[in-house]
Amino acid sequence: MTVPYEAVRPRRELSVVSADGTRIHVEEYGRADGPPIVLSHGWTCSTLFWAPVVRRLTADFRVIAYDQRGHGRSTYPAARSSYGTRQLADDLEAVLAAVLPGGGDGGADGDGDRDRGRSPYAGEKAVLVGHSMGGMTIMAASGRAAVRDRTAAVLLASTGSGRLLGSTRVLPPRFSSRRVRRAVHRQLLVSRLPLGPVTPLSRAALKYGVMAPGSTRDQAAFTARVVHACRSRQRSEWGRVLAVLDLDAELAALTAPTAVLVGTADKLTPPVHAHGMAAALPDCVDLIELPGLGHMTPIEDAAAVAAAVRSLAATYQAAAGASEEGAGVSEEAAGVLEEAAGVPEEAARTDIRMDIRTEEKSA
Repeated sequence: MTVPYEAVRPRRELSVVSADGTRIHVEEYGRADGPPIVLSHGWTCSTLFWAPVVRRLTADFRVIAYDQRGHGRSTYPAARSSYGTRQLADDLEAVLAAVLPGGGDGGADGDGDRDRGRSPYAGEKAVLVGHSMGGMTIMAASGRAAVRDRTAAVLLASTGSGRLLGSTRVLPPRFSSRRVRRAVHRQLLVSRLPLGPVTPLSRAALKYGVMAPGSTRDQAAFTARVVHACRSRQRSEWGRVLAVLDLDAELAALTAPTAVLVGTADKLTPPVHAHGMAAALPDCVDLIELPGLGHMTPIEDAAAVAAAVRSLAATYQAAAGASEEGAGVSEEAAGVLEEAAGVPEEAARTDIRMDIRTEEKSA
């Protein structure tokens, strides 16, 4: 497997305790003093999933990724009640409190000076990036002040706020009725059957379900490696949550500047979800459609996802910094963000709407 699809060595690892005692594994990469980016992965994945994107951001950013509960190196709760959108929000809140202890307002306890003296990250706001269930996590936490105060902007990639069974296209419509398709799709979500070892057949089946036909052999192999590592019971428990997902109200409460990204060939969360979310969001700043790509957009086109993150960082982390200081961002800080984004100074101060479709893909 080529380098882009190998694990990135973290600069720091920590274990964060969520509200119910679940331990969440967190990894940090890149510049300790860089603008923070927080990555939240989807169903059946782990921090490894983000490796191709992390590689494109570490030179300029402080990148934080964590394993959702029941995934990777985080705790595997035994009780079914420990799996739900509230728990997803709890975990994200705990991670943000740990990696950005001062929050966006210099300290939730009101003692901003003390926080600033204690932590180099106090007062920072992050760009939150959620793929699939990771995007649902950000939606679920939208009403929480501790999350909102630490958020500069959001990227929702290949995700939806509800009605997943009715729109999923893994089983083509021509083969059965809508009712049968819903039943089959639900069974795919809640099944406890083990995936077993990665074989050419299982890799091909997974590629059909979650990736575009044009995805590379390395991309398909990497996806299989990540997904097959998820335990069957935890996969099933989270599948039950996704089968009845309803986060429309939470989506409408997501007030941070938010970009929505989707592959036009996504079978799990088709573009209808992206368009619906873009219309419902209070502050949707971009809708990015990646032609011909499937559900695993951060793997299938890491360059496009990284470019969307850089655009949000250049515009909204600079704006957050200006708000915190009560004046303009320093020339040095603005220069760092503009250089990281790869955009001219004037564009960095506007609502950048990037046409990712025309961006040249790098190897």
